Amino acid sequence: MSLEIEQRKPDKPPPEPPPPPRYWGLVWRQFKRRRLSVIGLWVIAFLASIAVLAPLLANGVPVYAKYQDKVYLPILNKLWPIKYLNLYPELQGVDFKEWKAKGAEFRYTPVPYSPDDYNLEEILEPPSRYHWLGTDQQGRDVLSRLIHGSRISLSVGLVAVGLYTLIGIFLGSIAGYFGGRWDMLISRLIEIMICFPTFFLILALVAVLGQDLFYIMLVIGLTGWTGIARLTRGEFLKLRNQDFVTACLSQGMPTRRILGRHLLPNAMAPVLVSASFGIASAILIESSLSFLGFGVRPPTPSWGELLSQAKSVIDVAWWLTTFPGLAIFLTITAFNLVGEGLRDAVDPKLKM
Repeated sequence: MSLEIEQRKPDKPPPEPPPPPRYWGLVWRQFKRRRLSVIGLWVIAFLASIAVLAPLLANGVPVYAKYQDKVYLPILNKLWPIKYLNLYPELQGVDFKEWKAKGAEFRYTPVPYSPDDYNLEEILEPPSRYHWLGTDQQGRDVLSRLIHGSRISLSVGLVAVGLYTLIGIFLGSIAGYFGGRWDMLISRLIEIMICFPTFFLILALVAVLGQDLFYIMLVIGLTGWTGIARLTRGEFLKLRNQDFVTACLSQGMPTRRILGRHLLPNAMAPVLVSASFGIASAILIESSLSFLGFGVRPPTPSWGELLSQAKSVIDVAWWLTTFPGLAIFLTITAFNLVGEGLRDAVDPKLKM
């Protein structure tokens, strides 16, 4: 009787476990559970798209023109940076109304008005099929000024907050990591800055420096960094005694690499939460400055400037306050919702 020895197949190695989810992947997963925060993120993306595409959405220059069997794209002469190429030098100083009277064919943007196009025959026109959100005291289209004003408001928010976030991270990281005299000096500087009423300080500095968009962003950036610095300092104080920092020091890793590669990424979560709230605050400050007459110089469109123009005609032109106010409200609410979603996603213990 022969025994048949069956050769046993080697067992398959167990499947490798999936890699652990990354921190920001977990944050995004938690963030998506808040529907209002996701809606706020979509609103911000929509507003950012409008700001970027403003010249293609509201412009008094034709997108397409056909005159004497020649085809032109006049709007390209108005788009940055294409306008510097001067693709159609023959269009300089051309009156398109004369072309139209001679039978030219035109195609315009969805809102066929530039923000500075005056029409004294359509002063304070209510919303209509020709001017969807009405006109102001100079006959300028309100919707066109709202669209182009979004660029000013969002630019101030992003640039100013980006500036004071960099300042706050730099000073806060030095105070939190090195401690000692650096910590005492920077902490006293933070306390001095907090003692000043921020809005009145910004108002005074803008009055001295001038009503320029650059100065407005600069002043907001140089006065709003204290919150970011305190957050960064606290995070660095908490992280500097962790084991991974000790391991980096034992390997002789340079300080700038420890700060930039290891400590800063672990301290960024609360900083981003504060920055999202800060953007809403910066937009509100710019709108308030423009409303008081200390913002960007007319005729540059901004939402606060539209509200300022409406002060004298608030009883007869309700649309001049309603639509800019609604735009400011929706933008600030969207950034606050995103900030709350980030805060709860970063630290679920803070949920109420």
